[in-house]
Amino acid sequence: MAFHIALRYLISKKGSQAVSFITGLSVVATAVAVAAMFIIISVFSGLEKINRELIANLHADITITSHYGKQIPKMNFVLSTLKKNKNINAFSRVIEEKVYIDYHNNGEIAYLRGVDSLYTDVNPINNTIFYGRYPSFRYVNEAIIENGIDHRLNIPVDTDEDYALLYMPKAGEGIISKESDIFNKKEIYVTGVFLGNSEHLSNHIFAPIELSEELLDLPKGSAYELVLKLKPGTEALAVKAELEKILGNDYKLKTKEEQNAAFWKMINTEKLMIYIIFVLVIFITSFNLAGAIIILQLDKKDQARTLVALGVSLQELRRIYLYTGYLIVFSGILGGLFLGTIVCYIQQYTGFIKAGMGMPFPVEILLKNYLIVLALSSFFGVVISYVFSKINKNYISRIEN
Repeated sequence: MAFHIALRYLISKKGSQAVSFITGLSVVATAVAVAAMFIIISVFSGLEKINRELIANLHADITITSHYGKQIPKMNFVLSTLKKNKNINAFSRVIEEKVYIDYHNNGEIAYLRGVDSLYTDVNPINNTIFYGRYPSFRYVNEAIIENGIDHRLNIPVDTDEDYALLYMPKAGEGIISKESDIFNKKEIYVTGVFLGNSEHLSNHIFAPIELSEELLDLPKGSAYELVLKLKPGTEALAVKAELEKILGNDYKLKTKEEQNAAFWKMINTEKLMIYIIFVLVIFITSFNLAGAIIILQLDKKDQARTLVALGVSLQELRRIYLYTGYLIVFSGILGGLFLGTIVCYIQQYTGFIKAGMGMPFPVEILLKNYLIVLALSSFFGVVISYVFSKINKNYISRIEN
């Protein structure tokens, strides 16, 4: 009975237009706050997904480096250990160092990442090439460059027109008498341009690892890093612990999450701040509900007197107002989730809101986002409905008189 009467109170015409307006305003305010929170959380989920994909093109599931210097020691021992591990799908040698790239007296500092032919099995950087092609590894001087370098230096791509120069400072001592005493210099043939929409990929050049070895005067088969791709479903921390036990203390092993710990901490902190802000918004919005319940009690005083005269207990009467509050809350929540979902789907398929540089805001609709918004908004709505549906002594005396 209480629920039936509460439903009638919500949808029927009120005795006063002000009561109808405040009740409707409470539903609308809740819906707008819920929709805004759902949209923002979905945008963060989309940004998180994009960042994971971009980082996946640079960081492997596990990365091995030397504990005491740049160059990995005992390469044959390490490689044989990796080959024996059944959880490793692929691995690749990497040498990364800063270089100076010059084209017709225009140049800048860049990062040369020398990789072997198996690198794309670990990190599919070749999938981000939007102009040209990935190096064939038949020649040591083939390279792909990040789109920012291409834009600033205008190096010809995949043509025989011209070459760029890479300069690497030489290590050592002694008197400098000519340029060759200072730098190792190599010409590179740019075969393609890849998209570097991330600080992790900015100013990077990818080339065969032999080019890095020659520029750095390193022996064949050297590496600064070994990057590993694990088989699907394999736990990275378990493989890391297993390898650490075999390899010993001469090597540092890091999972993808550990390499980007600071980045994900920043993302999670921003997400937490967004949650806190919208929790406050929903909390403040919920006080419209308190006003609606109080004014509804005053508006329905005559009906309450009639119900009490018919034998309805005060506890049952209170339950009517409590259920009315619940209906207002959940009407607003469902309306807000519906509105937020529509906006997110429109953004997904049209990209009508841009983040800058013509790129639409990414949106990802997840079940957990629905659950988070539903839990937070329901909590405040239920608590406020419970508190303000109580019938005080003044209200009882008004009914009895």
